[in-house]
Amino acid sequence: MPRRALGVIAINAIAFCVLAEALALFLSYDDTGRLFYAYRKPYEPIAETREGRLTGDGLHPYFGPTHREGLPFDIPESLRDTLAPARVATNNFGFASPQNYPFTKTSPRQYVIGIFGGSVGAWFCQVGVHRLLEDLGQNAFFKSRELVPLCLSHEGYKQPQQLLVLAYFLSIGQQFDLVLNIDGFNEVALSSLNSQRGLDISMPSVMHIDPLIDLVNQSTLTPEKLQSLAAINQFKERINRLIERMQRNRIAAINFVLERLYTSALNSYQAELGRFANLPSNPSAKSLILATPSVKARDEALLFEDVSRSWAGSSMLMNTLLVTRGVPYVHVLQPNQYFTTRAFSAEEAKVARSEASPFKGSVEKGYPVLLAESESSSLKKTVNFVNALDIFDREPSAVYIDDCCHYTLRGNQLLADVIARHILGSKGPWNSR
Repeated sequence: MPRRALGVIAINAIAFCVLAEALALFLSYDDTGRLFYAYRKPYEPIAETREGRLTGDGLHPYFGPTHREGLPFDIPESLRDTLAPARVATNNFGFASPQNYPFTKTSPRQYVIGIFGGSVGAWFCQVGVHRLLEDLGQNAFFKSRELVPLCLSHEGYKQPQQLLVLAYFLSIGQQFDLVLNIDGFNEVALSSLNSQRGLDISMPSVMHIDPLIDLVNQSTLTPEKLQSLAAINQFKERINRLIERMQRNRIAAINFVLERLYTSALNSYQAELGRFANLPSNPSAKSLILATPSVKARDEALLFEDVSRSWAGSSMLMNTLLVTRGVPYVHVLQPNQYFTTRAFSAEEAKVARSEASPFKGSVEKGYPVLLAESESSSLKKTVNFVNALDIFDREPSAVYIDDCCHYTLRGNQLLADVIARHILGSKGPWNSR
């Protein structure tokens, strides 16, 4: 090849590399607001894979599925207010909290607020709680105190898990001054899946407990589950390798490519986790973990009637445990995108609603039964109950971040505002009425 042609190719290659680097620098700055060479986006390797473990989860003998201590709980920048940290970690009981439990007061001014529920409650602990404390702080009673929120919410938890968690922590001396319970969605959505898989509705979520049972009892693993488990581990290893390469890399253009590969691997990993959780397991009469099968046959109508009675009864028992200690209890029925009168924009609907959601049908059918139970039973007569179903109806901005049940920063703030207004408007030491 003539020397001139080689020179042209070399110049074009150099020009391409310079332009690619410049474009990658611009995109990185647009994403982070900082120069790539001076700042790197933090990526946390998947800890259990790095440490040679299959999972970061475990089975608590009282609560069911939980996390190991020290796992990171990352808060996306879009969900952070000015007070929210970028990350918290799981504590000695597997809850995402900066405090280990039981928490002991170091000052009489401290006012402990326990927050119970499923994943919506867990996100509220990190995303909505600062707004709640700010709202409560407008009241003279709360303003004179140091408000300490304790997160006792965990993804997948549903009644009677909140009741059991409360009873356990009261039994080991945890003090509360106020308790919130944010629930409803998991009770109808996950109990319905339990029933479909032959597990009693009172048991922990089959989506969360089945994968852990499979790891303990190999006889429950089907060939499909074994293949899925292998794929999950491969995705984890790929994610960790990409993170290591990004941490070593110093070229913006290469980092741009690695980030796209990382995002693709992460999406595939999360999709495979969902597929694994939804694959049925082999029944095992010899299992060391005795998850109770359905205690009776239930058609759809009876299923939701039993779920709603358990939901209301568990809440009233939580109230009973607390009222004898003089602790106010507030039960919040959480809003959702499948049983609502909210008008969704086309853009939000793409994110928030899915015909393929495994939760959609059960939520549409189960929530009316929860509402009927709250009206007809003793729940509203004995418990400080908040029906928050309509709180997003007049909000123009997006309030959902996925097609399950989770909220944007604005959605969490609206929920915090409603809870605070209800607390301040109800009878309690903050209100002499």
